[in-house]
Amino acid sequence: MTTLLLPVAGGGTRAYTPSAEPPPMAVGGPPLASRTVFSAAHVVADPFADVSPDGPAAVDWDATLAFRRHLWSHGLGVAEAMDTAQRGVGLDWAGAAELIRRSAAEAKAAGGRIACGVGTDQLTGPASLPEVRSAYEEQLALVDAAGAQPILMASRALAAAATSPDAYLETYGHLLRQAREPVILHWLGPMFDPALEGYWGAADLDAATETFLEVIAAHPDKVDGIKVSLLDADREIALRRRLPDGVRCYTGDDFNYPELIAGDDHGFSHALLGIFDPLGPLAAEAVRALDTGDVKRFRALLDPTVELSRHLFQAPTRYYKTGVVLLAWLAGHQTHFTMVGGLQSARSLPHLARAYELADGLGLFPDPALAAHRMRSLLTVHGVPQ
Repeated sequence: MTTLLLPVAGGGTRAYTPSAEPPPMAVGGPPLASRTVFSAAHVVADPFADVSPDGPAAVDWDATLAFRRHLWSHGLGVAEAMDTAQRGVGLDWAGAAELIRRSAAEAKAAGGRIACGVGTDQLTGPASLPEVRSAYEEQLALVDAAGAQPILMASRALAAAATSPDAYLETYGHLLRQAREPVILHWLGPMFDPALEGYWGAADLDAATETFLEVIAAHPDKVDGIKVSLLDADREIALRRRLPDGVRCYTGDDFNYPELIAGDDHGFSHALLGIFDPLGPLAAEAVRALDTGDVKRFRALLDPTVELSRHLFQAPTRYYKTGVVLLAWLAGHQTHFTMVGGLQSARSLPHLARAYELADGLGLFPDPALAAHRMRSLLTVHGVPQ
């Protein structure tokens, strides 16, 4: 296979020879047993829609649902309408609601597991606490009606309206009392969304943790688990050791997930991860190794992926979706590299080139020649001679 000339930061290019063929990887298999694993899945934009970046999102529903079937076929659950799906960053509540309805119906048909984000993003300006609660209730009702498990997402509106930890205790307590089945509570750090600084009523994470745990302790029967996205492995481990019996910890740490999922003598984390969008088949194979007790193989499969994940999620972390969609295009899951809100422009060309190189080295592309051809076309249109 001929070489590609990849751009480097600061100017110039370097030669890279793509992989000739991917390593063999298991296709499907028995349900995952030792860990509950969700992939936070991206949406596929409609590249032919005549829309502006600040207008309603135009979604290619066929390609979007096909990608979810791909994840389910490997035994992964789908975490729907989360930040990976550009929730609140291109995908508004109307689009998210349609995504939830369609994906939940598809999950029933495919026999796949699905959990869906419940937030307050229909609020587009300053809101009172009663308005925040009402917005959460509207979304919770829709997810319940769709037959999906709710994920109570962190709310920008609540962060703006709350003046003390009591506002969080009251709001979440009200919602948990209403929930028909146990929910997943989602603590998303400000590195993913700067508007969530000071969530749970305190900028100090130790103080915020106490409020978070107080919410859970008051309603342990209504909390299936917590999803922690703070990119701090030690904090997650300390937090999961304090959870009530029966409440799971779903890691959202895209920097330290192998060690957190593998666990220690005191416990382990399940997973709800954006990086498991491009890593789906490999992640499933790794967890199946863990199912047999083969921790060494689990780590051998997942540890090499951390460099790619840390690259995709580097600051500004909220733009990780651009790399995720690039890899989906290169892997053949969609026909274009277009994102809702025009977010394909959110990362530099050297960043995207490095993402391609790392993913190719991991054998993530079912057809390396196709991936190389598409990467070459992207480089060419951006003025990098090949």
